[in-house]
Amino acid sequence: MQNQSETLVTVETGKKLGITEAEFEQIVSIMGRTPNFTELSIYSVMWSEHCSYKNSIHWLKTLPREGKRLLVGAGEENAGLVDIGDGLACAFKIESHNHPSAIEPFQGAATGVGGIHRDIFTMGARPIASLNSLRFGNIDLPQTRRLVEGVVAGISHYGNCFGVPTVGGEVYFNDCYNQNILVNAMSVGIVEVGKTVSAIAEGLGNPVFIVGSATGKDGIHGATFASADLTEDSAEDLPAVQVGDPFQEKLLLEATLEAIKTGAIVGMQDMGAAGITCSTSEMSAKGGVGMIIDLDKVPTRQKNMKPFEILLSESQERMLIVCHKGQEQLLLDVFEKWDLECAEIGEVTDTGTLVFHTSGTKVAEVNAHSLVLGGGAPVYQREYKRPAYVEEIRKINTKSIPLNTKYVASAKKLAASPNLVSKRWIYEQYDSMVRTGTMTTNKPSDASVVWVKDTKKAIVLTTDCNSSYVHADPYQGAMIAVAEAARNIVCSGGTPVAITNCLNFGNPYNQGVYWQFVQVIKGMGDACRKFNTPVTGGNVSFYNQSVLKDGTEPVFPTPTIGMLGVMDDISWHTTLHFKKPGHVIYMLGTPVNDLGSSEYCRTVLGIPLSAPPSFDMDEELHLQQNITQLIRKKYIESAHDISEGGLFHCLLESAIAGNVGFDIETDNNFRKDAYLFGESQSRCVVTINPQKEDAVVNFLNTHNVPFSRIGEVIKDEIKIDAESFGNIGEYALIYNNTLGQKMAGVQN
Repeated sequence: MQNQSETLVTVETGKKLGITEAEFEQIVSIMGRTPNFTELSIYSVMWSEHCSYKNSIHWLKTLPREGKRLLVGAGEENAGLVDIGDGLACAFKIESHNHPSAIEPFQGAATGVGGIHRDIFTMGARPIASLNSLRFGNIDLPQTRRLVEGVVAGISHYGNCFGVPTVGGEVYFNDCYNQNILVNAMSVGIVEVGKTVSAIAEGLGNPVFIVGSATGKDGIHGATFASADLTEDSAEDLPAVQVGDPFQEKLLLEATLEAIKTGAIVGMQDMGAAGITCSTSEMSAKGGVGMIIDLDKVPTRQKNMKPFEILLSESQERMLIVCHKGQEQLLLDVFEKWDLECAEIGEVTDTGTLVFHTSGTKVAEVNAHSLVLGGGAPVYQREYKRPAYVEEIRKINTKSIPLNTKYVASAKKLAASPNLVSKRWIYEQYDSMVRTGTMTTNKPSDASVVWVKDTKKAIVLTTDCNSSYVHADPYQGAMIAVAEAARNIVCSGGTPVAITNCLNFGNPYNQGVYWQFVQVIKGMGDACRKFNTPVTGGNVSFYNQSVLKDGTEPVFPTPTIGMLGVMDDISWHTTLHFKKPGHVIYMLGTPVNDLGSSEYCRTVLGIPLSAPPSFDMDEELHLQQNITQLIRKKYIESAHDISEGGLFHCLLESAIAGNVGFDIETDNNFRKDAYLFGESQSRCVVTINPQKEDAVVNFLNTHNVPFSRIGEVIKDEIKIDAESFGNIGEYALIYNNTLGQKMAGVQN
């Protein structure tokens, strides 16, 4: 190496960068010498958990990755890609931005949205929809409300300005997220089959360009920051939080899609985690090539940036492009038109090595393959064991809880739970109508439905995970997360196709946390195989574990499922709201005397932890297959799955959405509180026009679908077993206004 002016690098230097002693020795062995600080910094980000998946990849490879619609599988490109018919494909992915959002909620959430959209349009797909999955602590805490406000503002600011509708998501509150919130963002885009771009570098002598924004000092070591526990001093790591500009990203989107059409692009990758380091190494390793990069040619926002700062910066709205030699001007002309930086910074070599220069001096030389997953990056299988709390939960028998007969009071208290009330205060800040494809803004259904323009089809999207279920039993909880996502898509009229996932856990060195992770992977894999929904990729986010003065607190394991479904005929779209009085109400599926892990247990009975609800995967699949047939035969007027809050909350949401009431009778073969508020799975509520009732009953009997005729839609009132539970307007006020009041600090 010509550059010997840097501070002497030791094992201690590596530890400060998140490199273990064994990993430091491995780097020395790979390089045949001690790395300099810039090189060690490169390894520190590329071998971080965030980039290398070193603690998770062994288990991730056990997930199902094949399907007849799958065009690009997990880990092959920036996002998964599935065939949706008519010569079109859908690119989709979900990722986390947890640590940055906990420290600086506005920019953390905003750049999470920006980053996931870039993964989509880097492949050549135009983003048409965005979703999110958010977890916060106790909403009665001022700190939680500050984080909610900042995160929602960041998501809405970036998405609204960028011009992609936010069409769906989920929000939960639990004390386990008081210090470490979760912000998961999902993007979905459409592209013609065969017109995608790969994240690959090929062709000796082909020029390498950086395009988009200039490079600044924001986000340096952001990948390393995301691969460590949050501490009480983490606010000092603000340089690890990126700063986003949605208007710049809009320009980059249009310029990128236009540049692809020129045919000048060999390969392209978003500069997300680890910036130039990640994009140069992953593209080179994928193509089996190397690169020579002149860092002096990288447009920068600050003067005198050090080589490692340029290489590790995670400044937003940037791409790395490999261009066909001789077609550089085509690329330059497009980006000049859109007033964006487009700088040639190097070229492709055949050495397999990344060489970085500045001021005529070589500052780093590393083997590209040694940096990446499947190359030299370490792979670990951590020790794990079942944590003691699981046994304690299993001892809790909710069936032995004395019957609570205060049904009306319980219903009203449950209706006011922050986890069950309308998230209108949040979603009204999002633009859901831009691009005019959203079909569920005024016609709500269990999943979000987005019309694919110039076709008669739609894509159906959802994010789902009940982390209380997963915490109680990670295997079964993960299966339920996949099953509920599929049930939401089916009840909306779609067919589940594939999933992306965002796996949020505590510290993987914690044996109990790693046990949770392994069990979740097994449960998710079994469920995805059952529902024929392969895993197209996603994100693992470990270290969601706050280090406090009195110990550590991992969040509940939260494997967020982002599921994509296809609706081949938009006339199949089925909404959840009750249409008019006189329609009959049926419950499909079998109720169970089960209160496990229910919101009712937590909110009304004061039992924070218990076993997950009853679930049978074969029953679930059978139910979903037959709901699909009911919808396609036009037999039902509405469909809504029974999940959090049980049967009562399912009915309540459908009634509020339709501005009507309902009159039902419970089944005295079951505990009344379990019948109304229990969350046993594989059930849904449908309404039927009386004229079609005989045909529906005949169908259900013929296909062995368990069902109960529980009542009918009426005007205004809620009646259960002839007892008035109140007026629907009263519940609507609670449902629609509670979250806004909580955010204003109003206590009930």
